[in-house]
Amino acid sequence: MAALWVILAIAAVLGLLSSFRVVKQYERGVIYRFGRVSSLPKEPGPRMLVPFVDRMTKVNMQVVTLPVPSQDGITRDNVSVRVDAVLYFRVVDPIRATVDVQNYEFAMLQVAQTSLRSIIGKSELDDLLSGRERLHEGLELMLSTPATGWGVHIDRVEIKDVALPESMKRSMARQAEADRERRARIITADGELQASQKLSEAARTMDANPSALQLRLLQTVVEVAAEKNSTLVMPFPVEMLRFFDRAAARGGTGADDPPADGAKADGAPADGAKAPATDELAAPEPQSAVEAAPGEPPALDRRQTGPLQIPDPRSSEE
Repeated sequence: MAALWVILAIAAVLGLLSSFRVVKQYERGVIYRFGRVSSLPKEPGPRMLVPFVDRMTKVNMQVVTLPVPSQDGITRDNVSVRVDAVLYFRVVDPIRATVDVQNYEFAMLQVAQTSLRSIIGKSELDDLLSGRERLHEGLELMLSTPATGWGVHIDRVEIKDVALPESMKRSMARQAEADRERRARIITADGELQASQKLSEAARTMDANPSALQLRLLQTVVEVAAEKNSTLVMPFPVEMLRFFDRAAARGGTGADDPPADGAKADGAPADGAKAPATDELAAPEPQSAVEAAPGEPPALDRRQTGPLQIPDPRSSEE
């Protein structure tokens, strides 16, 4: 009899131990009593179940990170690509996640793969490469419809990588190179246009002031001669030659003219020449300076010495 009581006591202890459950903070417990689910899930903490009557299933309420395998597809502009994505979701209704679907994680994986193939076929290559925000929103909308019925909430869907064929990569590289070459030529042409405008303004300034051109020439000579490793051939400006011409013409104008042929230095008439009449002698007119044109000898002013005395060619004997 005592042995029977001992056996019963051991069975009671084992039943109590088997009915004791601990629900963690990130879990919820779904109780099945005689196969029927209870209306509310069990909150975190210790829980006692009716031995041999209740059965509890724990559901993880954390955010699940589910990688979506790479999917091959053809975009709307007929480009073959391989795209992989990642899905973030969590369970918001433990009862529906355990009762309405057999394995919600596997179901979400299959729906994500199907939706990813569908979104690839509806998009163009440029959208997959640069316009992913809109694709993420489309994927999330496509996954939310079945996930809501399973008690699952979609937090985020993101495309991780887009793999392109090698031929497409080379074509895109050539396109990018051509585009950059076009922009480089435009920038160069714009720089030449601005430089031509500035040079035109500088030319107008130098035209208004010719000495600026000479200063610019001298500055260029100084810049070239600073290296001291080459022979410098410097052209001589024509303007400077004309300046020297004008200076020489001004200097030769005030000099005295040489005496006429047959006249003595003291003003006496030559031998055999007739003396001029008194009324023919007139006071010499004031000397006028006649400036010659550049490059020509100064003109001789005939009025500065009075009438010239021409000797008589006949001798006194005749």
